[in-house]
Amino acid sequence: MTDFSPFANRLGKNIKHLMKWARRNDIEAWRLYDRDIPQFPFAVDVYGERIHLQEYDTGWLMQPEEYEVWLAGVKEAIGFVTGLAPDAIHLKRRERQRGKEQYEKTGAQGEDFVVGEHGRKFWVNLDKYLDTGLFLDHRNTRFRVGEMAGGKRFLNLFSYTGSFSVYAATGGAVYSETVDLSNTYLDWARRNFKLNGMDEEQHRIVRADVFQYLQTGMEEKKQFDLMVMDPPSFSNSKKMLDVLDIQRDQAKLVDGAMRLLSPEGLLFFSNNLRSFELDPALAERYRIRDVSKQSVPEDFRNKKIHQCWEIRHR
Repeated sequence: MTDFSPFANRLGKNIKHLMKWARRNDIEAWRLYDRDIPQFPFAVDVYGERIHLQEYDTGWLMQPEEYEVWLAGVKEAIGFVTGLAPDAIHLKRRERQRGKEQYEKTGAQGEDFVVGEHGRKFWVNLDKYLDTGLFLDHRNTRFRVGEMAGGKRFLNLFSYTGSFSVYAATGGAVYSETVDLSNTYLDWARRNFKLNGMDEEQHRIVRADVFQYLQTGMEEKKQFDLMVMDPPSFSNSKKMLDVLDIQRDQAKLVDGAMRLLSPEGLLFFSNNLRSFELDPALAERYRIRDVSKQSVPEDFRNKKIHQCWEIRHR
């Protein structure tokens, strides 16, 4: 029989500190537990009055009945510590991705609901896709974008559901473009824009392959003062001309983005490929600062969840 008390104790210890921290910082979606104990390979995220519970694929083998009992014990411990009902806990099994598209549908419908973060609001869904609509590990960079955006033209590449653009607009950006290839996520971004009272004339949503967008943008002499580019590690979307491999394609993407960046501008470039190494040739062309340590929020025990750089013209 598994002893769940170490797991429950760790949850209790974490929630005591983090609940106060989240309230103080006006954050409704945050990570409560981050694979702290190897025997319990889960990420436990709080979304308002619900829990997003992700089980990581460890390759362990258990008998189905034994596994269900183990899972029930995990959920029970979470319910006990958080005071939430069992139906508020939404379980997902994260299997190792094998070059699939980044945002897989799960087959479940789930329910869309709103969470707040630093005075902004976002639609999320804990069941329908592998991800929820809001990447919690990018919260610090979103906040920085909001602080820096006043009076600037902002560009969001591989925008997903547009959360960086929401921060830029509510932070006073004079104009923005939000670029992604997925209609699903651009519709989601549109709903986030509406939720935060953004004007779609001033803050445009653009459906495009980023490689093509960068080429066209250069031809049209587009210029932006602040940019975020957070590409998937791999994408083989049928809508793209080519397969994206971030390790291989980084220079092409960064060079393309930098051509659209104003002389005093700043590009945040990030990705979550564990083995990723920045091409040294980029550091010869641009001023680059690794801000990964500052960009991973304090509720994330895993400080290697993503890497992030600030890139400026020399």
